[in-house]
Amino acid sequence: MGPSIGVADTEAEPITTMIPARVDRMRWSRFHTRMVMALGIAWILDGLEITVASDVADILEHKSTLGMSARAVGDIASVYLVGEVVGALFFGRLSDKLGRRRLFMVTLGVYLVGSGLTAATSGHGAGWVLWLYFTRFVAGMGIGGEYAAINSAIDEMIPSHYRGRVDIAINGTYWGGALLGTLAELAILNHLSGTVAWRIGFLIGPVLALAIIYVRRNLPESPRWLVMHGREAQAEAAMAKMEAESGERGELPPLDESKAIVINPINDVGYFTLAKVLFKEMPRRSILGASLMITQSFLYNAIFFTYALVLATVYHVSSGTIPLYFIAFAIGNLAGPLLLGPLFDTVGRRIMISSTYLLSGVLLAATAWAFDADLLSALSQTILWSVVFFFASAGASAAYLTVSEIFPLEVRAKAIAIFFAIAQAFGALGPDIYGSLVNSHRGLFIAYLVGAAVMMLGGLVEVFLGVAAERRSLEDIATPLSVIGPPGGPVAGGARSGFSRGPASPGPN
Repeated sequence: MGPSIGVADTEAEPITTMIPARVDRMRWSRFHTRMVMALGIAWILDGLEITVASDVADILEHKSTLGMSARAVGDIASVYLVGEVVGALFFGRLSDKLGRRRLFMVTLGVYLVGSGLTAATSGHGAGWVLWLYFTRFVAGMGIGGEYAAINSAIDEMIPSHYRGRVDIAINGTYWGGALLGTLAELAILNHLSGTVAWRIGFLIGPVLALAIIYVRRNLPESPRWLVMHGREAQAEAAMAKMEAESGERGELPPLDESKAIVINPINDVGYFTLAKVLFKEMPRRSILGASLMITQSFLYNAIFFTYALVLATVYHVSSGTIPLYFIAFAIGNLAGPLLLGPLFDTVGRRIMISSTYLLSGVLLAATAWAFDADLLSALSQTILWSVVFFFASAGASAAYLTVSEIFPLEVRAKAIAIFFAIAQAFGALGPDIYGSLVNSHRGLFIAYLVGAAVMMLGGLVEVFLGVAAERRSLEDIATPLSVIGPPGGPVAGGARSGFSRGPASPGPN
C-alpha cells in the first residue's frame, strides 16, 4: 500500500470549493446522456458474457469444438466470477488512487482483450482448457474493475436529484445484456455451425466495447475526485465543460454559498484505512451495505444459475426452448429498475429499498407454495418469477447504489469492490445449494422459502439502518475524508494524518 496511505499532504494549502454544489445544480444535458451511454455499457457486457457462456456450454463439450467435460464447462462461470472479484479489488484501489477516467478506460480494454482471446481459443487438451480459463479470468477482471470505477464516476457526476434513478437504471441494464445475449445466441445457433457460433458469441461484447471506447475518451475526469485530490485547476476545467452543456437549456440556478466546503487534500488511501472507515467510523452503514449485497446476490445466483435446470428437470422443457422462457425472465428483471427507478428519488431510498426487498420475498414465498402444491406449469412459473424479480431487480440495483453513495469519496471505489467481493462469496453458495436440490421437489420448495426469507431479511435491515440519501449531495451523505470544515469555520487539525474528521463529519454511522 505504500507508506503514504491516508497521510495528509502537509505542503498543500486548504482549498475552498463549490464543485459538489455545482455538480448537483446542473440540469440534464447531452453530457449526461453521453456519459450514461458510455459508462452504462459495463452492466450490459456482464449480462451478455454470463448469458453467452451459459448458452454455448453444451457446444463446448462437442469434439468438433473444444471437447471439454461437463464439469470443465461448468467451471468457466466460476473462473469468470473469481476474475470479477479480483478485478474489483485490484482496479477499485487504483480507481480511488489514480482517478475514475483512467480506470474506466483501462478496465474496458482489459475486458476487450480477455473476451476477444476467449474467441481465439482452439484445440483440445488441458493446455487449451487452462488458456480458456485464463481468458475468462481476464475478461472477468475487466468487468469487476468496471463496477468499481463506473459506479463511482456516475454517482459523482450525476446531479443529486437524478442520481438514484440513473444509477438503478444502469445497474438494471445487466438484464438488457442478458436479453441481447439470448437473442443473439438464438439467431447465431440456428444459422451457424457450433464451431463458429460459440466464437461469434464471445465476440459480441468486444465489438460493443470497441464502439464505445471513443465516447469514453471524450468524458472528463470526475471533478469531485480531482478537487478532493488537490487538482483544483483540472477540476475547474472539467466542471466548466460539464456546465457549458448543461447551461445550453438556459441559465443554471444560482449557487448556494453555504454549500462551499474546505478540503485539505490527502494522498493515497489504502484498504487498511478503508477497513477503519467501515468498521470503526461507519459500522451501521457497513452492516447495511453487506446485508443488501449479500441477500440479493444469494437470491439471484440461486435462481438464475439453476433456472434452466428447473425448467428442464421439473417441467421437462426442451433445451432448444429454454431461451424463450429466459427472455420473459430477463424482461421482468429489466423492467423493474427502469420503471421503479424514479421512485427511489421521490418516494425515498429507505421506503423503496425495503419495499422491493420485502415484497419480492413475500411473492417468492407465495410462488414456492404454488410450486409445492403442483399448481404451476413452466409458463406460469416463469410469469411468477418475472413478477418476483421485477421488484427484486430494482432492489438489487439499489444495493449497488447504496454502497456507492454512503461512504466517503476517497474510498468509494474500494468500498464498492469490497462489498461486491463479499456478495459474490456468499452468492456462490446459492447455485451449489439449489443445484443439489433440483431433483427434490420438496427440497426446492424449502430452498425457495429460504431465498424468500433471505430477501426479507435484507428488507428489514434497510428498515432499521437505511440512509435517506435521496436528492442529497454525496458530501452531505458521507463527508469526504479530506474535508476539514465549512468556510470560516474551525479547521479540524490542519494537515491531518489518518482519516480524522472535521466538524462537517456526520460522525459514526
